[in-house]
Amino acid sequence: MASMTYRAAGVDIDAGDALVERIKPLAKATTRAGVMGGLGGFGALFDLKGAGFRDPVLVSSTDGVGTKLKIAIDTGLHDTVGIDLVAMCVNDLVVQGAEPLFFLDYFATGKLSVEQAARVVGGIAEGCKLAGCALVGGETAEMPGMYADGDYDLAGFSVGAAERDALLPKDVGPGDVVLGLASSGVHSNGFSLVRRIVEAGNAGWAAPAPFASGNTLGQALMAPTRIYVKSLLALHRAGMLKAAAHITGGGIVGNLPRVLPDGVRATLNGANWSLPPVFGWLARAGGVSAEEMLRVFNCGIGMAVVVAAAEADAAQALLSAEGEQVFRLGVLDACDGPAEVQIDLPAGWPA
Repeated sequence: MASMTYRAAGVDIDAGDALVERIKPLAKATTRAGVMGGLGGFGALFDLKGAGFRDPVLVSSTDGVGTKLKIAIDTGLHDTVGIDLVAMCVNDLVVQGAEPLFFLDYFATGKLSVEQAARVVGGIAEGCKLAGCALVGGETAEMPGMYADGDYDLAGFSVGAAERDALLPKDVGPGDVVLGLASSGVHSNGFSLVRRIVEAGNAGWAAPAPFASGNTLGQALMAPTRIYVKSLLALHRAGMLKAAAHITGGGIVGNLPRVLPDGVRATLNGANWSLPPVFGWLARAGGVSAEEMLRVFNCGIGMAVVVAAAEADAAQALLSAEGEQVFRLGVLDACDGPAEVQIDLPAGWPA
């Protein structure tokens, strides 16, 4: 029998080594206080004391980017999907009062393309810089026979820390104000429906985007998920953040109640925030009802923030100074039973 090799079986160790060398500078650029060592070890070390914590509680999160990844693969737009991956993890950490410390990624493909993978990891490194966390490691898995040519999958893992007495939510109740931070688009949820709408319209990813002049449909929909870490940490350190909800799958009606106590209702006014054009287009092109839009998409609000009424103006000013577009969505009041969200919508919303 002829001598067999791992490369002939579909796994190229040399390509994997070349990718590691390619991304080492990207990871190094994300280093922060507390990081010990660099890429190449069997595990990553982090010194919480070196990061300045006195009584830390670790907070962890893992996520992916859903079927938005399919659009990246079909369009060849690989440079920002890594930002989405980081955002989906670190935005879940910061709403609990935690500062993201480090991030690891998992990249799996049938046949490793160093160029493609490096572009994806470049986006991950950029997301880590936006979140202030370090890219300390990851795993690249080349698995022939598991993925079609050009396909890949991503998963992200982030660990943060909060001082024990600073965990969120905290002291939320009737009378508090709900602020909304604008999203950058669809973010990374609801893309199975987005893709179905695009397919039904026979437009194709290279067609002009009806809602974003100068962009193709693929380019417009690949706008990366906004990372809210630095602005929310600034609000938290100023002592004004009571609770925050990352608006992902389930929309604002499904996510805001997760940070409200029983007996509290959020009463919001849909006229109080701007609906990005992409959502009106999705509703019209897909015949999607207002109820379904609110249940599937962020509809222009990527993060909901709860603050005391007396501090609402100051909180809005601070968040605006941090670069956020801020809307005053409504208030919290008392209700019977579990926490809930009630949204009064303008006529004709969202089309």
